[in-house]
Amino acid sequence: MNKIPIVIDIEASGFGKDSYPIEVGFVTDAGMMWCTLIKPESNWLHWDCHAAELHQISRDILFKHGNSADSVATQLNNHLKNAIVYTDAWFHDYVWMARLYDVANQFPTFQLKDLRQILTPEQEAIWDHTKQQVLNELQLSRHRASTDARVLQLTWLRTLPT
Repeated sequence: MNKIPIVIDIEASGFGKDSYPIEVGFVTDAGMMWCTLIKPESNWLHWDCHAAELHQISRDILFKHGNSADSVATQLNNHLKNAIVYTDAWFHDYVWMARLYDVANQFPTFQLKDLRQILTPEQEAIWDHTKQQVLNELQLSRHRASTDARVLQLTWLRTLPT
């Protein structure tokens, strides 16, 4: 029997070396979802308008409702302690997670891995089609980290061999 993976997703200010995390969310193996906005640090200035169109989160919202990097890192560590957590964008998410933890002067208590490590060739072959079906069924109106993580987890479950 396959263990349901914990999946994490990070929304960011854009791509490239100056980008930073603005929202992080995950879904546990039991289906609990958690998400929080991240207040930008004073030297986190990069902002990509194209990325903002996708995630629909403004810098104003981040400053009003975001939690500090220290608080977010602490909460992630408390929720995900000793877990293996999967992402579909390992390279980007690893960099943004490192940026978050560096500024918080903390270390993750969980391990971040690429979701592709647990996909079989059969799952990969039907992944895109199945993911689109999940998205169509959920009819999500907003692109958010925790719901993106849930879409990935549901896609993984639906692509498992029966």
